[in-house]
Amino acid sequence: MSTLIQIRDAGGDGVYSPAKQKAANRGAYSNRPFLFLRRAKQFLGATKCKLLFALFALSVVVLVTSRLSSWMGWNPHHSSSVSSTSRGGYTVLINTWRQKSLLKQTVAHYASCRSADAIHVVWSESEQPSEQLKRYLKKIVVLKSQKANKPNFRFDISADDEPHSRFNPIKHLSTDAVFSVDDDVIVPCSTLDFAFSVWQSAPFTMVGFVPRMHWLDKEQNNVVYYRYGGWWSVWWMGTYSMVLSKAAFFHRKYLDLYTHEMSPSIQDYVSRDRTCEDIAMALLVANATGGPPIWVKGKIYEVGASGISSLRGHSHRRNKCLNDLISLYGTVPLMSTNFKAVSSRNEWLW
Repeated sequence: MSTLIQIRDAGGDGVYSPAKQKAANRGAYSNRPFLFLRRAKQFLGATKCKLLFALFALSVVVLVTSRLSSWMGWNPHHSSSVSSTSRGGYTVLINTWRQKSLLKQTVAHYASCRSADAIHVVWSESEQPSEQLKRYLKKIVVLKSQKANKPNFRFDISADDEPHSRFNPIKHLSTDAVFSVDDDVIVPCSTLDFAFSVWQSAPFTMVGFVPRMHWLDKEQNNVVYYRYGGWWSVWWMGTYSMVLSKAAFFHRKYLDLYTHEMSPSIQDYVSRDRTCEDIAMALLVANATGGPPIWVKGKIYEVGASGISSLRGHSHRRNKCLNDLISLYGTVPLMSTNFKAVSSRNEWLW
């Protein structure tokens, strides 16, 4: 006689069954992957929020520390890491005319730039600079310089039998890089060092802060006419073909080319109209390189009264100068570009 033994399920009131137990086990294990995925999503979501918060906090810290120096009046000078490729730095070539107070301010500023190896003042006045002014500026250079080897300072004055030009060759020049600047333009030292590093990557082109452009305006009877475009034209069109020598780097060899190799007809034209010198230099470099200049984005400051660009008729004179020089060249060496060099120190994103 057989005996039927009932074994109750420990977890409930039902009767124990091997098939029932197996089905229950399959259900329990089949739910585990979904539970794991749900927990993984929760973990990743929390981690993502923490990571975003950390990046935001880091951005705030970087912004505050980068702006703190300017808020507190502290202006650190970032020296170029590759300045040694141009004999230790650059020569600052300051063009001045009847603005002694601005000249004092400009010389004092550029003397404080660590990569400035020498400072030369192109004196264009008929009256010689006074000995008092010379002694004062030399003293300022020594006081403002932040390095052991003080920049060499001197006036470059043309002899009576030499044509007056801001681009006359400089004897015993110790650097390949020349930074040409007007006496009413201040470029912060850190910005200037960045532009210097850009110039070192392309030392035979012109690298500057003041872009200008040209474009074909009309053509009638086989005669073409080009338009000279200022800053607002560059901003609107998004292109440029020149950088002006009022704040630009170029190789010292162009001083010799400008004086000794440029066409005599162009030299005569420029000597009659000194306001065309910067366009003539831009054409000279473009003709020598066959390429465009490089515009460096950076803040520059014009001190003193408004320059000649604000005078009535300036636009007409620039148009005439551009077209006359192109006619003398017999070609258009200028090339347009939209390339712009920007320092990552001043940008939010890389």
